[in-house]
Amino acid sequence: MSSTAGPSEGVLSLKHVSRWFGGVQALADVSMDVGQGEIYGLIGPNGAGKTTLINAITGFYPPQEGTISFEGRSLNKVQPHRVARDGIARTFQNVALFKGMSVLDNILLGRHIFMRPSALASLFYWWWAQKEEIAHRRKVEEIIDLLQLESVRDEPVEVIPLGMQKRVELARALAAEPRLLVLDEPMAGMNQEEKEYIVRFILDAQEALNLTILLIEHHMDVVTAICGRALVLNNGRVVTEGPVVEAVNHPDVISAYIGGVSSDD
Repeated sequence: MSSTAGPSEGVLSLKHVSRWFGGVQALADVSMDVGQGEIYGLIGPNGAGKTTLINAITGFYPPQEGTISFEGRSLNKVQPHRVARDGIARTFQNVALFKGMSVLDNILLGRHIFMRPSALASLFYWWWAQKEEIAHRRKVEEIIDLLQLESVRDEPVEVIPLGMQKRVELARALAAEPRLLVLDEPMAGMNQEEKEYIVRFILDAQEALNLTILLIEHHMDVVTAICGRALVLNNGRVVTEGPVVEAVNHPDVISAYIGGVSSDD
């Protein structure tokens, strides 16, 4: 199953984006458009610039040249917490959950962008703040049901398997009610069964929540199965972009993977 939406209904648009770190150019003239409801793949060998690109999109490393826009609004000078409030959520390549907290509480943290603590709310907790907390918990319970996490909802997050932890991180991102979900290698470290589970839950979430998804992934079987189009980076530059099967089979892409750099992205 793959999404075939094109850039005509662009949600995320990058135009000629470049980024340097000291004398190293991490991104060079990168352009792409992600369509409404699309699952769009971002692939490339280690060190290609994929993580730098999503850090630019989410406000951590703004572009020094070019423009990034989401739903027609510029993100170039928007701070990460504002990007999240604007409707973009992300997961991380390495699991970034809070140990010592339950699965439920980790997911609830995804609601922080909607929480507005105040002295007045605290003073009238039983009337005001409690009502808000109940609404947040109701939303989290819906996500727990969607991703089938009921059996571990009260477990400390560090005692559950890696595949389940990845699902919790996905749930936390969904708790922010994003319209664009950025997934940074959600299958990293998983066995085949765990990969099949997370793919199913990604597709279920996209359908249930009407998401647009930008997927960074090394597993080409996953990319070709669920992405409609893909952009391939190598050394910070676009190698090719287009329908996913054509993109992953492009001669320059095959060459990049065989002879790509070995440093971590």
